[in-house]
Amino acid sequence: MTSPAIEADNLVKTYGEVRAVAGLSFAIARGSTTALLGGNGAGKSTTIGMIMGLVLPTSGAVRVLGVDMVSRRYDVLRRMNFESPYVDMPHRLTVRQNLTVFGRLYGVEGLKARITELAEALELTDLLDRASGKLSAGQKTRVALAKALINDPEVMLLDEPTASLDPDTADWVRSHLERYRARRGATILLASHNMAEVERLCDRVIILKKGQIEGDGAPGELIARYGRTNLEEVFLDVARGRREAVS
Repeated sequence: MTSPAIEADNLVKTYGEVRAVAGLSFAIARGSTTALLGGNGAGKSTTIGMIMGLVLPTSGAVRVLGVDMVSRRYDVLRRMNFESPYVDMPHRLTVRQNLTVFGRLYGVEGLKARITELAEALELTDLLDRASGKLSAGQKTRVALAKALINDPEVMLLDEPTASLDPDTADWVRSHLERYRARRGATILLASHNMAEVERLCDRVIILKKGQIEGDGAPGELIARYGRTNLEEVFLDVARGRREAVS
């Protein structure tokens, strides 16, 4: 049987007396888009860090594409990637130089052609030789997306991919992600505070609170279960302590 794209098994992470993640267990199917939601301090960033192999669990296990991310993460890192508008690339390097650096880190073959391909697909051709620090917010987001796609990943982790973008640019980015998933059969794990974005992109929503899962299901299922009209209302119910779904 094919293993899940991402699998957490009783995952725990503590920092001193603080339990940031308190026994998470979930499996994310390959080729799906799943949202990982929660308020500040809910454990999202720590969970994503453990999935990426950047944070070591206190206990439990996390696997990506069947590979244990504690003992064998280097076997799978080339098959995954991460994107966040909050992680800046070196400002003094050009877009081309930044993509070249990341492409080499991932061991991408035919790197020049890959950069050209992504530049055309993401409308970056005229920006390739511009310093990254001189780009607009929307341009930076498209460059960050190119970086996230440089190795044609099977698993993508996205943190607020359309934050601070105007509606037109945000829609363009979401449409590109939808096309990429359909073409590549990629798995996407999305952290976002934009509930409309989550409803559009995601097959499944996992809501965290205090490092534990408080809600899990398809967006429409959660909306119906809580008797609400949209996912933002469900999110607020969970964040404010209403755990029981209405009958």
